[in-house]
Amino acid sequence: MTTANKITVVRILMIPAFVTMAIYYGESIKRAEPLEWMRFTAIAIFLIAAVSDGLDGYVARHYNQRSSLGVILDPLADKGLLLSGIITLSISNWSEVDPDYGRFPAWFPVLVITRDAVILIGALILHLLIGDKMRVKPVWTGKVATVCQMCAIGWVMLQLRFLPLLFVVIVAGIFTFLSVVVYVMDGVRQLQAAGHAHAAKD
Repeated sequence: MTTANKITVVRILMIPAFVTMAIYYGESIKRAEPLEWMRFTAIAIFLIAAVSDGLDGYVARHYNQRSSLGVILDPLADKGLLLSGIITLSISNWSEVDPDYGRFPAWFPVLVITRDAVILIGALILHLLIGDKMRVKPVWTGKVATVCQMCAIGWVMLQLRFLPLLFVVIVAGIFTFLSVVVYVMDGVRQLQAAGHAHAAKD
């Protein structure tokens, strides 16, 4: 349990705290008695968790603390934070003035969860079929999708209005969809290279 991994574990423990504050703030909106301290607490927890993502990576690289546990925990913390934010802000409305700015449309969390499920299942299939030859490399569309998803979460939490929330969500959705297409195409190429995608020619 290195220092970097301890930071990651703390980041994971922040997720339920964020979800609790976010849901209770949404409930206070429903009662027309918004408790702003809950909103600011949820935003603070989310920001600290997001910033600590870079911190544990820096510590791991700078102090040579990379570990097999960290390889599992770090993406788990990243996905947990993103998915918890997207799902929570889909079921809890954060705007008493304009509900269209207070929550995500239902299709957005479905798309994000489906994308991650497809990538996970695809990685398992590749591991079973080609073993150690499997290579899952981050793609630029995936990185852009992650940034766009974070921006969408921030848009709701900070109640930004200089662009429609739906526009921000659609952009995030497009890159989320493109990233899963790129990952699937790369997986098919790896199967072809390993000789598992030419059964019809055998």
